Amino acid sequence: MLAVRIPDEMESRLDKLAILTGHPKSFYVHEALQTHLDETEETYTALYRLEHPTKRWTLEELEQGLDNPGDKDPSLGIPA
Repeated sequence: MLAVRIPDEMESRLDKLAILTGHPKSFYVHEALQTHLDETEETYTALYRLEHPTKRWTLEELEQGLDNPGDKDPSLGIPA
C-alpha cells in the first residue's frame, strides 16, 4: 500500500475521468505510474548501455546464435 498526496487540480481531473469511464481513480494512477516507470527504466537502461558499451553483434552473428552461448553450451547454465 502506498499513500500519495496529489494537487487538488490533479485529483479533480482523476475524479472526472473516473466518473466518465467508470474506472476507479486507482486504475488511472496505476496506469500512469506503470507507464512512467517503464519509460524511466528504459531511459536509465539506455544511459547505462551508452556509458558501459559491450560487444556489438552483427546480423550474421545473431542469426547463428552467437549472442547467446547458453543455447549452444548447456554447461553454462543458461536455459534454452
